[in-house]
Amino acid sequence: MSQTKPEIDPPMGPAPSELVIDDLEVGSGEEAKPGATVEVHYLGVDYETGEEFDSSWSRGQTITFPLSGLIAGWQEGIPGMKVGGRRTLACPPHLAYGPSGGGHPLSGKTLLFVIDLVGIR
Repeated sequence: MSQTKPEIDPPMGPAPSELVIDDLEVGSGEEAKPGATVEVHYLGVDYETGEEFDSSWSRGQTITFPLSGLIAGWQEGIPGMKVGGRRTLACPPHLAYGPSGGGHPLSGKTLLFVIDLVGIR
């Protein structure tokens, strides 16, 4: 498993209109199921600017949460991933924080995440 904060190159081309899943590293551990509680390290950037908006790496610790409490892109994009894996998720607004003007600072934005699946609880 990667133990270092990922680097993200700014994507080329237009933002996707649907969820894009790309395994950078396939894990060999237990597989995440829909609705599981997962422990992850992650980095999130704005798809268009490449600007980081959130990172568990910056806080120096993983986070653990039930998938059911997360944005739709994570609910759809993490199941099937195996512990030890690293995956990118490109989440268009309807699978992230909704359309522009939705009240969240990231509303209307396509978000790109790199997620390391550390464990399943």
